[in-house]
Amino acid sequence: MTKPLAKTVESLKPSGIRKFFDIVSEMKDAISLGVGEPDFDTPWHIRDEGIYALERGKTFYTSNSGLKELREEICNYQKRHQGIEYNPLNEVVVTVGGSEAIDIGLRAMINAGDEVIIPQPAYVSYEPCAVLAGAKPVIINLKAENEFRLTPEELESAITDKTKVLILAYPNNPTGAIMEREDLEKIANVVIKHDLYVISDEIYSALTYKGEHVSIASLEGMKERTILINGFSKAYAMTGWRLGYACGPQEIIKQMTKIHQFAIMCAPTTSQYAAVEALKNGDNDVKVMCESYNQRRRFLLNAFKEMNLECFEPYGAFYVFPCIKEFGMTSEEFATRFLEEEKVAAVPGTAFGESGEGFLRISYAYSLENLRIAMERLKNFITRLRNQ
Repeated sequence: MTKPLAKTVESLKPSGIRKFFDIVSEMKDAISLGVGEPDFDTPWHIRDEGIYALERGKTFYTSNSGLKELREEICNYQKRHQGIEYNPLNEVVVTVGGSEAIDIGLRAMINAGDEVIIPQPAYVSYEPCAVLAGAKPVIINLKAENEFRLTPEELESAITDKTKVLILAYPNNPTGAIMEREDLEKIANVVIKHDLYVISDEIYSALTYKGEHVSIASLEGMKERTILINGFSKAYAMTGWRLGYACGPQEIIKQMTKIHQFAIMCAPTTSQYAAVEALKNGDNDVKVMCESYNQRRRFLLNAFKEMNLECFEPYGAFYVFPCIKEFGMTSEEFATRFLEEEKVAAVPGTAFGESGEGFLRISYAYSLENLRIAMERLKNFITRLRNQ
């Protein structure tokens, strides 16, 4: 028989996150700090709106680009928080999570052989999506001494005459790093100089602990060359509702919507009605959750300090990225032994790229009680390693 599988798909590595999640789900008394999913329930007023939509029989397809009211609220949100004005009629598409927006954004822009620059450590979907779109991924290995921020020098060194897109993801998963306005301005200058486009994944934009998030799309000359991606999973604790969106130049959004139309039709209708309520009346919910995450963040950083475990201070998302190089193990070995010996699951840094070697991603989207237990177990584990 003819071999049925595509070589491109066969070559993709499975997600390094799911491996540890699958193991811990069957391990008694285990604690998982590996999955980036809020431990909060979706706020009741948002759930109520979804329920009410079902009760009213709002179970039909929406337009391919999403409910008009939702697109209008997305534009209101971006203007309110970032000062960016988008046209809800032709500069916004509602997607099935932010991940779909990344996928169709790349497919709408990439020709075979184009290069996509991906600073790493980074979310696991970027590189596979670039490959599936026919691009050549060009990896920039970010450095802990720069707090995993992208520098203009690093970007310049990665650009060739085939470079088309830079994927920028701040606040960052897995490191928790942020880029402040002055950092982004330097990157924007390089992008404009080389006539590049940016896919800016801002799914964690509402979860920042050092001033307000700044979108690169808000900088002069960048709106017309940026696809801004965001969603509802992280800020509003709506992971299972599977809803995201992309804002950008009309000509690109039009082609993204075309792909979305053929592959998906539209995002879940019930979720869209709930999302309207989230954007209209959910700012206080986000504030409360963000304050709780910040408390957990400070708790973990203090715990690492007491253990003499090196970790730069992250100011975004809900992840910390401690360094475990002193123990002479790979990240995979450390995470595996930690799980087997102490029943705590964290994700090896290499799940997010080679530059994650020597680091461990720990999510603090979990209760303080679980974090306290996990830190006691981590303290026991590294004490044994240091005494060997």
